[in-house]
Amino acid sequence: METMEKIKMTTPLVEMDGDEMTRVLWGWIKEKLILPFVDLKTEYYDLSLLHRNATKDQVTFDAAYAAKRLGVAVKCATITPNRQRLEEYPELTELWKSPNGTIRAILDGTAFRAPILLPFLKPAVRNWEKPITVARHAYGDVYKAVDLRTEEPGTAELVFHGDSGRESRLDVQKVSGGAVWLAQHNTEKSIRSFSRSCFQYAIDTRQDLWFSAKDTISKIYDQTFKEIFQEEYDQRYRADFDRLGLTYFYTLIDDAVARVIRSKGGFIWALKNYDGDVMSDMIATAFGSLAMMTSVLVSPEGVTEFEAAHGTVTKHYYRCRRGEKTSTNPIATIFAWSGALRKRGQLDNLPRLSAFADALEDACLETLKAGTVTGDLAGLAEPGFACTVVDSETYLDAAAARLREKL
Repeated sequence: METMEKIKMTTPLVEMDGDEMTRVLWGWIKEKLILPFVDLKTEYYDLSLLHRNATKDQVTFDAAYAAKRLGVAVKCATITPNRQRLEEYPELTELWKSPNGTIRAILDGTAFRAPILLPFLKPAVRNWEKPITVARHAYGDVYKAVDLRTEEPGTAELVFHGDSGRESRLDVQKVSGGAVWLAQHNTEKSIRSFSRSCFQYAIDTRQDLWFSAKDTISKIYDQTFKEIFQEEYDQRYRADFDRLGLTYFYTLIDDAVARVIRSKGGFIWALKNYDGDVMSDMIATAFGSLAMMTSVLVSPEGVTEFEAAHGTVTKHYYRCRRGEKTSTNPIATIFAWSGALRKRGQLDNLPRLSAFADALEDACLETLKAGTVTGDLAGLAEPGFACTVVDSETYLDAAAARLREKL
């Protein structure tokens, strides 16, 4: 290693640090798996909860706009505070919004999540043979909604004031007592961007595309999604799909769930924001673990942000703070880094950097296949798989040693 020349970068990527155990892993991954091999260039943003609070969340906006400027970002998992978090962080001045939601709204992208497969992990759905990629719309719906709680009888209205002066009104409901209200929206521009990202990703990865919603119930909101997808397909993508032998179809989400369970996998399932949030976690869990799932946000302009699909692993963090060793699975966070480095290498015509990303992923998976695993994977492994459960640092050291051999 002393004589190996580090891989050079020409353009920085945006580095968004995070919270709790994933922040600890973030530092170890850089120290053990990246910095010894790469002359790393990043534009760093600290998205930890207390720093977001200190900057009144301006740092999140700065990071998102930096991603738009530099084209590639890698993000650590972050805390979205709720009322319970106020007990842990009494210095919070506000329950700050989800950083992911803010970044996704600014980039107006689509989040593509796919499981990382291992031979000793068999999916809970026995007929799944290939990964299922969930394409999650990353703007609007419940994540940009406003809600209200009322305690008295009355009537709610939905009112739209057009810039032209025209006003549209719709009665929501008359109630006889206390009630809760939720108003959500989406934009035609974002829905079109979502559909185009899905169709292009299907073409790039040579996978069929499914889209599902509930237009039989939501006869305007979900119906609009359905219509825009069909328009974009007919006008822009049908010829390429036909040329490549790919299929696009729409079906109701309840029918889609049944089809997904009966399928062999190997396709992209496009979903609205909340549906994608839930179903991507279900797919990840059924394939093995949330820590074994890639996640990349792709904007219409081609900006890409790589992240882990899971949270900050709070319970492990508290154990780590007490000085205990934890066996936290770092794979999804490692693959966020490798994805960002590979993309940076592709954009900057740096084949050594892209090849390093491939080698990093191979080294990490080969370490797992050889039997050095974290606790979550040991509990999911097929009977007869001989493995040793190690803590996170020991696993990373083993992966680093294997990476050195490859390089």
